[in-house]
Amino acid sequence: MSIETTLEYIHSVKWQGAKPGLERTRELLEKLGNPEKSLKFVHVAGTNGKGSTSAMMASALRAAGYVTGLYTSPYILRFNERMQVDGEQISDGELEEMTELIRPHADAMDDAPTEFELITALAMVYFARRRCDIVVLEVGMGGELDSTNVIATPELAVITAMGLDHTAELGNTLAEIASAKAGIIKAGGDVAVYGAEPEAVAVFEKKCADVGARLVRTDFARLSVRSSSIGGSIIDFGAIRDIFLPLAGTYQPKNAALAITALEVLRGKGWRISDGNIRDGIASVRWPGRFEILRREPVFIIDGAHNPHGIAAAADSLRSLFGEKKLVFLVGVMADKDVGTMMGAIAPLAGAFVAVAPHNPRAMGAGALAAMLGGYGVPVEAFADIGEGVARAIQLAGVGGAVAALGSLYFSADVRSAVLS
Repeated sequence: MSIETTLEYIHSVKWQGAKPGLERTRELLEKLGNPEKSLKFVHVAGTNGKGSTSAMMASALRAAGYVTGLYTSPYILRFNERMQVDGEQISDGELEEMTELIRPHADAMDDAPTEFELITALAMVYFARRRCDIVVLEVGMGGELDSTNVIATPELAVITAMGLDHTAELGNTLAEIASAKAGIIKAGGDVAVYGAEPEAVAVFEKKCADVGARLVRTDFARLSVRSSSIGGSIIDFGAIRDIFLPLAGTYQPKNAALAITALEVLRGKGWRISDGNIRDGIASVRWPGRFEILRREPVFIIDGAHNPHGIAAAADSLRSLFGEKKLVFLVGVMADKDVGTMMGAIAPLAGAFVAVAPHNPRAMGAGALAAMLGGYGVPVEAFADIGEGVARAIQLAGVGGAVAALGSLYFSADVRSAVLS
């Protein structure tokens, strides 16, 4: 099976759709010998910051000498990014081998797994084969009914910043969404939360009390941002000083504070993680597509913000870097998002909009998005081709200007390719 055939099978229409419940994942893993039972996990849920926080924790665990798995979604450039060991993506050969192993079992199931369930099972086999000491496991959506939640009580559950997203599936209030995320909290476990949202924290506290779990809330009073620029930040967190955080964005120091809090909890449970490991791990973290600088003249920033909470955080970062300077926004969004709120958050910063459509069935058309943006009183152009939209945005920004590409992770690869080609 070639890598093309492998990916065609994984993305096959027969696995499409979302179906609640963990039964299919459990059945498939049982057929595979329950590889997940040989692994230890840090299980990560939340609305925003899951990927960045997971990457920081995995990088520090790797710096501490542990064989560390990392499972994330979606991918930016290639599917293999979704599962990594010690910072290296699964190879095409390993992906082909794991898929061949799983294929007959998945094909034989009366209730076929979804694509995400299939990929989760594949990842469990991979991490077990690679004998990972610990796996940082990011949920796909929600928590309670996410296929990753088939694991037993993890070494640590981590819940990142909360906001309103996936409301059709998870609920219309922060408390309802927090309840879905709290599904990863298990009996007798340890939980580290971002904890800046009282309504959500109340839900987490109740769940911990109900199941006998221990809750640690990130103490942002311990965080000091000593300097911040387009290249990242230097921060202190408690006794750990002079931490270089190479991820730009004013929200990233708080993600780092949560990651360090989580690592401190693990250290308290016997994991050998020094302050130096934490400092080195965060300094070496790489996480594409999150307030990433793709070029410097004009400045071109791409950020995967795709919901109101994330867009607001990106807008704060842009204000911090550029002050009152107007930017060109290259935007592409999913039609099922709260597009009006998202675009309203960045409109005061906009000198012009360039609308495109990500290559995804859920995407809002470039023309429809441009029509919506027309109400903000700044020039708007729409392009059917993302590459043409990128070229026009750079042209509009000109020397000394700046472009920010926001709205979806699903157009990140196309934007990156156009900027860097």
